[in-house]
Amino acid sequence: MAYGAETEYDGKIILNFFPNNLEVRGDFYPHEPGGIPIDDDYIRDLLYRANIVHGIQHEQIHAAYEACTVHGDTVRDVLIAKGDPPVNEVPEHLQFNPALNQAKLPDDEDAVVDHKERSSFIIIKKGQALAKLRPLRIGVNGTNIFGGDIEFKVAKPQEVFQGENTHMEGSFLLASVSGQLVQTKGALHVREALHIKGSVGYGTGNIVFPGSVQIDGTVSDGFKIFCGDTLTVKQTFDVSEVVTKNDLNVAGGIIGRAQAMLKVGGLIRTKFIENCRVAGRMDVKVELEILNSNIYTMGLLEMGEKGRIVGSEIYAFKGVRAGSIGKATGKAARIHCGIDFAMEQEKERHNRVLYAISSKMKQINTLLEDPATSTKKREQLEVHFKKLEEEQTKTQEKITEIIGKLENFEAATIEVRGEIIPGTLIEICQTALFVTTPLKKVRIRLDSSQGKLIIDNL
Repeated sequence: MAYGAETEYDGKIILNFFPNNLEVRGDFYPHEPGGIPIDDDYIRDLLYRANIVHGIQHEQIHAAYEACTVHGDTVRDVLIAKGDPPVNEVPEHLQFNPALNQAKLPDDEDAVVDHKERSSFIIIKKGQALAKLRPLRIGVNGTNIFGGDIEFKVAKPQEVFQGENTHMEGSFLLASVSGQLVQTKGALHVREALHIKGSVGYGTGNIVFPGSVQIDGTVSDGFKIFCGDTLTVKQTFDVSEVVTKNDLNVAGGIIGRAQAMLKVGGLIRTKFIENCRVAGRMDVKVELEILNSNIYTMGLLEMGEKGRIVGSEIYAFKGVRAGSIGKATGKAARIHCGIDFAMEQEKERHNRVLYAISSKMKQINTLLEDPATSTKKREQLEVHFKKLEEEQTKTQEKITEIIGKLENFEAATIEVRGEIIPGTLIEICQTALFVTTPLKKVRIRLDSSQGKLIIDNL
């Protein structure tokens, strides 16, 4: 829109109005020979005729006027006036904590990302902030370049609501328990149990959860599971590394992969165990078979009516009940009962340390006896030898302490409803029996007065 140019040779300003009349910009054109230049009167008349009264940008207009009139430049897109936009009203609302959605990726784009460590779940700790209460922001009307009001609107913010296991403290919505954060129709819930309806793999990452976990699908090779309560698996369970603080319930069986390790703080229930190392604080119940595995339990190993132990080593503090033990061909089974396997392993670990210390001390003694060893080197060796002696004494004291804590369960028994195959080693409280002939339907117990194992018919 142009105002005030009498001839085509006169200088002029063409105005461009923007939507809502919040802004107007102008293009300044210099006069041509014989024409009238733009001056202050022209500009005042232009603003008057266009009814522009609010937010006039005098400095920008003057700079463009000088460039156009004095230097003869065409100056485009000059801000002539700018209104004040309205400030929309925002109701009081709970705003989701954006930090909970941020992906934990390395800053270096060349860095290697272990996708097994990434999780598709949002795991929350008790007391963690889930959302913050944003107060009411009062709306303010705006003013257009003509001096007219622009009414504010009421915004609809993306809000969340308080759900189960959450509570308000001040202006923050906090988790009342540790668990999985779930949003349902805008409500934030913290669930103490994690239900994975599919499989564990790259879509889920490793599972690290403070509460109970149920897995309906399979577990891909190499994925780890750390469960703070009971772990339930609805299919066959492929184990790489699994720790659960409470019970483990497996509808199918347990199959170990590579150096598979399974640690359970409660009961273990499964159909079979194959190629796996399993450690449990309580009873282990296996319906069908334990094959080529190492089982450690402070409770009782109890198998089904026809359950058999093949090529495996069992440490069961309170005893074993099985259908059969051993197989005519293959690796023999070894059964150890009545001893605290955890303390035994700790003792063996310290024994290995003691052996290593002793070897180093022998090497130093050999060097000290060698006439070719320099005086300086001899002094260094003597200092090192003294440190090893101190370490040796501490380790021996630790072993003595462990032996004092070793607990035997002399009431442990081994009951077999079917047959124990020759070649099987049976041990109760470190009293051993090597089976040389088939034993059928027997109970084996310790007679501590005679210091031997007794075989009773069932």
